Amino acid sequence: QVQLVESGGGLVQAGGSLRLSCAASGRTFSSYRMGWFRQAPGKEREFVAGIRGSGDSSYYATSVKGRFTISRDNAKNTVYLQMNSLKPDDTAVYYCNAQARRGASDYDYWGQGTQVTVSS
Repeated sequence: QVQLVESGGGLVQAGGSLRLSCAASGRTFSSYRMGWFRQAPGKEREFVAGIRGSGDSSYYATSVKGRFTISRDNAKNTVYLQMNSLKPDDTAVYYCNAQARRGASDYDYWGQGTQVTVSS
């Protein structure tokens, strides 16, 4: 079982920056592929960014590429999302996600979410 706790959300003006953090419990953090998703009011949850367990590969949604950066510190069991040049369309609840496959079993965990609001 992995517990994920997000922090760092808040209210920011368009063009500003925020850094989200997601702290994970457990001793096998580096074995999980980590990701950030978001859900705006009235919309489905969508993928934002992901990073492999080793941290050597990351990938992004087209809408955030070049503005957001995902990173992880396996020694601290934490994944980050640096968000720059924020736009009102980035307003959403941001969720941290951990995924792993061990043998025939898939593991998928979610945090409780943190609100990001970008004012115009």
